[in-house]
Amino acid sequence: MTSAPTVDAAKHSILEDALGILTGTFVLSLGLFLLRSVDAVTGGTAGLSLLLVHVVDVPFGVLFALVNLPFLLLAIHQRGWDFTLRTALCIGLVSAMSGMHSALFGVIDIPTAYGVLAGNVLAGVGLLILFRHRSSVGGFNIVALILQDRAGWRAGYVQMVLDTVVVLAAFTVVDPGTVLLSAAGAFLLNLILALNHRPGRYLGY
Repeated sequence: MTSAPTVDAAKHSILEDALGILTGTFVLSLGLFLLRSVDAVTGGTAGLSLLLVHVVDVPFGVLFALVNLPFLLLAIHQRGWDFTLRTALCIGLVSAMSGMHSALFGVIDIPTAYGVLAGNVLAGVGLLILFRHRSSVGGFNIVALILQDRAGWRAGYVQMVLDTVVVLAAFTVVDPGTVLLSAAGAFLLNLILALNHRPGRYLGY
């Protein structure tokens, strides 16, 4: 029986990282825009920010940045300045792009099920791109990546548990039917991460 060939990890260039971060934040922000358009929620600090939009009259992008501030402090201590600065940049880009989508498209009328599922797929793909360029959008992503690095737990599964808490909290402010769809969407998002972001599988960094 022959063993699999050994392949050296290929480091991303600065240009590759820049394009990856721009692509990831754009795709993620578009997914969040779809979720916001159908009053749905998802997990993590994005979901928490979507919940807070129902409670306080503050734009989603501003809430998203504020909610993530405490997690950036954790990132400095646990993941270092390089990861933290990349994450802060991603948070700023997602916040700005979310406002851009709202300004360009305004209120759009799409089926709730489509908005929830498509929004979570886009958010999952966006997060996957950012993870592979040593970045995140803060919040539970940071906690999930720390536990993956230190305990070997898959980031997608860790975030799935944390996201469940946020989705359950949505029952207090969102229609129950939409919450149930949101739960399915959040599961899909984290399944995308769990299947595609495994330690040792992706060799670029």
